[in-house]
Amino acid sequence: MKRRTFLTATTASLAATQLAGPAYAYASPSRSTGSHYQVVARFWDAMPTGVTVSRRGRIFVNFPRWGDDVPFTVAELRGGKPVAYPNAEVNRQDASDLAGHLQSVQSVVVDGADRLWILDTGSPLFAGSSYGGPKLVAVDLRTDRIVRTILFPPEVVPANSYPNDVRFDLRRGAQGMAFITDSGGSNGIIVVDLATGRSWRRLTGHPSALPDAQFLPVIEGQPFMVRPAGGEPTYYETGSDGIAISADGRRLYYSPLSSRRLHSVSTDALADPDATDAEVAATVENLGFKPMADGLESDDKGRLYGGDLEHNAIWRRSPDGTYRVLAQGHDLIWVDTLSVASDRHLYATANQLDRLSPFHEGKDLRRKPYLLVRLPIDAGPVRLA
Repeated sequence: MKRRTFLTATTASLAATQLAGPAYAYASPSRSTGSHYQVVARFWDAMPTGVTVSRRGRIFVNFPRWGDDVPFTVAELRGGKPVAYPNAEVNRQDASDLAGHLQSVQSVVVDGADRLWILDTGSPLFAGSSYGGPKLVAVDLRTDRIVRTILFPPEVVPANSYPNDVRFDLRRGAQGMAFITDSGGSNGIIVVDLATGRSWRRLTGHPSALPDAQFLPVIEGQPFMVRPAGGEPTYYETGSDGIAISADGRRLYYSPLSSRRLHSVSTDALADPDATDAEVAATVENLGFKPMADGLESDDKGRLYGGDLEHNAIWRRSPDGTYRVLAQGHDLIWVDTLSVASDRHLYATANQLDRLSPFHEGKDLRRKPYLLVRLPIDAGPVRLA
């Protein structure tokens, strides 16, 4: 999931976009849905966003600090229950030691070397961040110890940014590259050289990363808008959010949350710190329609996955641009993050984000539990190691 305009609506606008790209054949989610999904875990406390699975089947989730009681923002599932990971102390929110503690984690991702990377927004309650808060933290899963912390400078992650989700290509450079969507501020992509810790921005404010103007989806039968108590409703406008990397590592897929558009960009261009903004933008491809989705994921057969927020469904996009609905259910309410695991299953969180109080005049309509589900697929994860 990703950047949520809970407190105020952003004013970014985007001219209507012509949907171009390969032909698609999207089957309506109201029809047969194919694979059945299994509930892996139920969450009765804070709402989760991210999920990732290690090669040995260890499952990690995270709980951003958006207003729920969040004693730990990263957890490992043990016996179906979340336990603070890598320990309780680092999960303790501490404004006096932003770099040494996890403030509000949006995503967790296991890379091709089987390390857990934690993406900390540094922005509890979307209140803005300060240096030391926004960071990438690596945990060695063999020792369960933090082995690397990469801080983002303010010129790369300003106070109004919101680092959202991350993908890796460990074959690039000395130790690999990370690619991160920024759902706040001017929207765009953040690139990180894992060897040096250096980071830079790409596609900041580019139309492909911005929300559609006056985008009005229908979720659970109602127009989805920011509806403050005692105030006028405004459009929910959130930009670059979902992210996935191609099986060969050559293209990075991304999409604004407030849209039904999919784009890709050359990872060679993103990873070149000397490339100009124009040179990077010249590699952007408009891949046309996709359902309104939060997170994205890819598999080793070159296919993409996402949730269909307007139809409580999960879809798969084939390399030829056609879509297939894999699962649909009344309890798949706001499919957030997806993760392909070595057990050849697709994992996904469903967290009822659309029922939060900012969208219902101050009334929290969520009904616990929130879910972690999985469904079988005939493919494995993209490793790029």
